[in-house]
Amino acid sequence: MTSIGGAEMVDWNLAVATATRLVRPGPEVTRDEARAVVAELRRHARTSERHVRGFTRMIPEGAEVPDTPVLVVDRAGWVRANVAGFRELLAPLLGKMQDRRAGTPGAGVLGAVGGKVTGVELGMLLSFLASRVLGQYETFAPLERDLSRGSGAAAGGRLLLVAPNVVHVERELDVHPHDFRLWVCLHEETHRTQFTAVPWLRDHLEAEIQSFLGATEMDPAALLERLREAAQAFAGARPDAERGDEGRTLVELVQTPEQREVLGRLTAVMSLLEGHADYVMDGVGPEVVPSVAEIREKFQQRRATGAGRLDAALRKLLGLDAKLRQYRDGERFVRAVVGQVGMDGFNRVWTSPNTLPTKAEIARPADWVARVHGRGGEPGEGE
Repeated sequence: MTSIGGAEMVDWNLAVATATRLVRPGPEVTRDEARAVVAELRRHARTSERHVRGFTRMIPEGAEVPDTPVLVVDRAGWVRANVAGFRELLAPLLGKMQDRRAGTPGAGVLGAVGGKVTGVELGMLLSFLASRVLGQYETFAPLERDLSRGSGAAAGGRLLLVAPNVVHVERELDVHPHDFRLWVCLHEETHRTQFTAVPWLRDHLEAEIQSFLGATEMDPAALLERLREAAQAFAGARPDAERGDEGRTLVELVQTPEQREVLGRLTAVMSLLEGHADYVMDGVGPEVVPSVAEIREKFQQRRATGAGRLDAALRKLLGLDAKLRQYRDGERFVRAVVGQVGMDGFNRVWTSPNTLPTKAEIARPADWVARVHGRGGEPGEGE
């Protein structure tokens, strides 16, 4: 990454150190219990692959697809993995901002100080998220297997399962551990199947994200000012009447008007991916997870309520409430389309970027069916 006097705009090592220092400890387990959880999650990940492929029919039987690793990690491992991914994804934007700052007086000193401040802020954010993520298909993982490093060529993804968080939630919900672990793996394996079965999807998503980042035309000082105003809005330091941004998320507060069009397309894709994973999880669940109905009901309640007022406020500011809507709206889209044209008819969504639903079509699935299938699509087509 471009740097000034050796100082990057984000001190990534400090971000990792801050997050791992601040993240809350996981649930108490013995060494033998921890080993058993890790082993079971790995078994469930392998089992889920067969179930998900059979249900979705995205990968023809016998077809070869790229293999991607499954890593069972603790909270610190999740932080290191995501910092590596951030470095890959944000390198073009930060390089551009670094170049803009290069001609300013005292740029080297400002870069060193600003990089550390940003590193601490990113670490604080990651410490909050690290205790909440159950699993994640890390689409933009770098090639290196060393989670502490982020350099290297872009590569395929990897599946992360955060063992202490899985144990924490299964205890909090008081559900059957074996069933809950398999249920989580079904959701995350669906994401892995989406990206391994659809070779163009990763590049398309990366291109959209880079378009979003590339539309950031403000200089670093202006961006930091927007972030400062967002923090003040969250803290209640400025009246809503002055801000005119009531209810907006941090992402919305720092984006430019040009980014909103790209964000609409990204929102549609993410709604599709998350909703599809929920639909598959519920479709496979009754056959292989005996207590799926109880798990689903309790987990939905947990998603909706969060862990208290502070948690709810942070989720709102960071845009995590929007992610919850993506689960709900995307699942409704998938269910409606499959109900009208069948699973194989739905799978035409993976044909090319042109067959992905728009944000408007996520809300009106019949419009997608009409555009992709024509008005003649019959219920159950492709079954």
